[in-house]
Amino acid sequence: MPDVREESPAVGESPIPNPESRPLTLIYGGTFDPIHNGHLAIARAARDAVGVPVRMMPAADPPHRPAPGADAQQRCAMLALAIADTPGLVLDLHEVRRAQARPGVASYSIDTVRELRAELGADAPLALLIGSDSFVGFNGWREWRALLEAAHLIVADRAGSGWERAVPAELAQAVAGRWADTPQALTRAPGGRLWCLRQPLRSESASLVRARIAAGEDWAALLPAPVAAYIRDHGLYASGTGPAG
Repeated sequence: MPDVREESPAVGESPIPNPESRPLTLIYGGTFDPIHNGHLAIARAARDAVGVPVRMMPAADPPHRPAPGADAQQRCAMLALAIADTPGLVLDLHEVRRAQARPGVASYSIDTVRELRAELGADAPLALLIGSDSFVGFNGWREWRALLEAAHLIVADRAGSGWERAVPAELAQAVAGRWADTPQALTRAPGGRLWCLRQPLRSESASLVRARIAAGEDWAALLPAPVAAYIRDHGLYASGTGPAG
């Protein structure tokens, strides 16, 4: 685990009638509260490995309660600053705009994928970039089996993290036979495959950033300089912490 022996077609793969590869749409979603250098390292690694732009999609504010850290507008502003000078990283506001159009309604990844699928077409390859820590809990996501069929998953593996041993049996069984050798395999089907993005282990996390700010410790080196300046200018995270991101 993962089993990287590529099968054609893989279990769960929906072959495209035209066997030629098609451009892959790659989504990297998260709270980004705040966006930090670790997030950006994953996004750049995926961009370089897959050879397509990475659409970075901030999550909407949770309904029925205040935003626990920075609100959606602030997180979007920080994300825009972070990627402004980085080719191939693009801000995508699908989730935030959907939440604005439907106030008080919770937003889930399956909703986003269905919205994108309607825009891109049934045969367009679509992938979600998620961390290995998120993947081990993937079977707890809303309609996770439908999500697995509707899009590919690119799992960002932190070397030495040992996440493979933490994958629940239910999830391991569901993804058996779906792992691809190369990201190019993801361009030959709309969804249903997985590929593991290998990258060095990094120490940054959004919760660490927030905790250091709240404690008055050094934190600016964990973030792009424009994001650190924005946090200082707006007095964010001065007390308390938000959700891990």
